[in-house]
Amino acid sequence: MLRALLLAVVAVCATGYCGTIAAQSFPVKPIRIIVPFPAGGTSDILTRLIGAKLTEAWGQQVLPDNRPGANGNIGADFVARAAPDGYTLVLMDVGNLAISPSVFAKMPFDIIRDFAPITVVSYSPHILATHPSMPVKTVKEIITLAKARPGKLNYATGLGGAPHMAGLMFAYRTGIDWAYIPTKGGFANILITTTGEADLLFNGMLATLPHTKSGRLRLIAVSSDKRFPSLPDTPVVAETPGLEGFVTGSWQGVLAPAKTPPELVARLQVEIARIIHTPDMKEKLSTQGAGPIGNSPADMAKWLAAEKDRWAKLIKATGFKLEQ
Repeated sequence: MLRALLLAVVAVCATGYCGTIAAQSFPVKPIRIIVPFPAGGTSDILTRLIGAKLTEAWGQQVLPDNRPGANGNIGADFVARAAPDGYTLVLMDVGNLAISPSVFAKMPFDIIRDFAPITVVSYSPHILATHPSMPVKTVKEIITLAKARPGKLNYATGLGGAPHMAGLMFAYRTGIDWAYIPTKGGFANILITTTGEADLLFNGMLATLPHTKSGRLRLIAVSSDKRFPSLPDTPVVAETPGLEGFVTGSWQGVLAPAKTPPELVARLQVEIARIIHTPDMKEKLSTQGAGPIGNSPADMAKWLAAEKDRWAKLIKATGFKLEQ
């Protein structure tokens, strides 16, 4: 009888019923969300906002765990190797994941094979901003100054990330040359620009906008396809002749290790999408220049593949590479 019972349990689990039960009881212990960038950046801000809401909804602690380095690859690799049980996730600029295969000679993981996409949380266009002492107030003036001082302007960025690609694409399309000052990304980009060590940056609006409002940075333009509703008087980069169609930004997303049960992925996606579309979260995001998305795991997977192709073309055209 015991043998028959065990065989019956195995058969039921093979149909996926056990996975459904696990998803219904999930979570039964704290969840870690790895942030592969320093504290203070867009990914960190969103993780803390969403984590607090998940903790409230599920009665289990959802804790941020900052593991910066290698343009997010160190933290992402940690998650790729974690147990696929839903208790270790990563929230990051998923554009970085799509970019990394083209810029790094060796990758510790494969973004398609080693991750289970959950959802793209939000999109925040980049802000093009300068130190207030810079003698420029428009995109055109930046281009003119950069051409007058080839290689002299200092651009703050985590090498190989989405903000770096924004600067690389801007320089490629305008024919300018500036010096890239490497950082760990996120808030570090802002810090060295506000102190004057760097002259300018493209960076996520969510993390950067407060510093333009305080006057520590000068807001020049936004990298969305059209003027941002909360900044109607601020031009978009694409309004400048020669930069038509220039769109970059920070697409923040959540992923789990590959082989995480689809039932758990679905439960996480539904709850995160619900949270980011609540009125208070939408207001918090919009006031910081971000908009909620909350798409399906399948749609996120398609988006990652399309972004991977997009940036591969720029990397090939510029010849840029990084050693891991």
